[in-house]
Amino acid sequence: MKVEPASFRDPAGRIFYKHGRVFRAISDEAVNDFIFSHSNAILKKLIAEGGIIESFETPAKSLGGIEANWARIVEHPKLPFISYPYEWSFSLLQRAALHHLDLQMDLLPAGVSLSDATAYNVQFVGVNPIFIDSLSFRKYVEGEYWTAHRQFCQQFLNPLLLCAYCGVAHNEWFRGAVEGIATESLARLMPWRRRFSWRVLAHVILPAALQKRDAGAARESLARPFPRHAYLGMLKQLRAWIEGLTPKGARNTIWADYAHNNSYQENEYATKADRIASFASRVRPRLMLDFGCNTGEFSEIALKNGAKSVVGFDFDHGALEGAYRRAVDRDLEFLPLHQDAANPSPGSGWRGAERADLQQRCENADGLIALAFIHHLAIGRNIPLDQLTDWLVGLAPRGIIEFTPKADPMVQRLLSLRKDIFPDYTLERFASLVSERARIVARDTVTSTGRTLFEYELTCSPDCPRSEVESVPGLVLL
Repeated sequence: MKVEPASFRDPAGRIFYKHGRVFRAISDEAVNDFIFSHSNAILKKLIAEGGIIESFETPAKSLGGIEANWARIVEHPKLPFISYPYEWSFSLLQRAALHHLDLQMDLLPAGVSLSDATAYNVQFVGVNPIFIDSLSFRKYVEGEYWTAHRQFCQQFLNPLLLCAYCGVAHNEWFRGAVEGIATESLARLMPWRRRFSWRVLAHVILPAALQKRDAGAARESLARPFPRHAYLGMLKQLRAWIEGLTPKGARNTIWADYAHNNSYQENEYATKADRIASFASRVRPRLMLDFGCNTGEFSEIALKNGAKSVVGFDFDHGALEGAYRRAVDRDLEFLPLHQDAANPSPGSGWRGAERADLQQRCENADGLIALAFIHHLAIGRNIPLDQLTDWLVGLAPRGIIEFTPKADPMVQRLLSLRKDIFPDYTLERFASLVSERARIVARDTVTSTGRTLFEYELTCSPDCPRSEVESVPGLVLL
């Protein structure tokens, strides 16, 4: 039985893991609110629609390892992948914010409110948001103020405004400040012409000024009755504002149009697509990772040919917006996330364990593709090729990694800006590194410039006899 490191903040309950299953223990103080809220017809409807995670009551005695002083134990479905707000694109964060507001607006008329507004309570299945904290729901008290307004602003509104109004992506800042972007900080950065918007005044400038006042004044303002209709009105106004925000400059990034502006010939692209389709149909990964996913072309191919779920990673905000739109328009279980692979998300929060690092969260992956990817790290970021190979091959038991040689125009572009200090960056050196760590199932040159796909497998030692290697039509087997 393992306790979730991030669940210590709320004394109302704890999250436990056992045999790959997820359980929540509920305290005596929280059980009445849980029963009240989960008996509500609207909340039941939202659960059925997939907007709130399901909770199934489980006898504590059947588990073992959980202390007996909990009022109730429930089990939740396990999600494919856990992501964090600092990994979300603008559109994902926007969708999570709207989901949070929609839940409040749906439940408030029925007498149910949310006790907090942390963005970490929202996760994604594909790009569809799901609220995961079943203990955040409680009985609404008539006249109460939205005490989580500041938290909502720090973790939803402020990061969105930073991008929409200041042209600065939220990801690196949010990652360094896991509680979100402080309103006082955003107020200092807000362009002058934006400061006179009544919305910015109400949710950024005035709150920043009020936070400098003494605590007594703050308590006095919270003590004033806040009618339910006013509460709903504020939520609706916030929703309309957030829904209308757009990321400033995201479409003008280098890689946003890579799918239509690359060095591939049409037949070469088709060959590469065929190899990914073949891999997905044979391996049928439950969770596949796509490093350097760009706008998600190959993730979509994998999903249409046997992959159940794909999590993509890219550092380019314009490309990620395109990937998000692809997932929405084509109803794909594809989650594109912001990630600088040379500086992946570390463990963070209390004792560095409250938020798991990227590698920990990839433990359930059973497939990987990294296409047109490794040269950006090996040459663009000086990551040693052996360490890069170790990392990638260790993330999933089966995968395809593309090696892009120095003769390729994209690598030449990188080398034109710097001295070539990479004598070991060669095709055969990479092949040797992969074979030291896994069995190479197939190797296939897919472009005239020498780009080569390596399919690897960790399920067998490198000295497996050739007869055990599955035949793959069109690929060169080693």
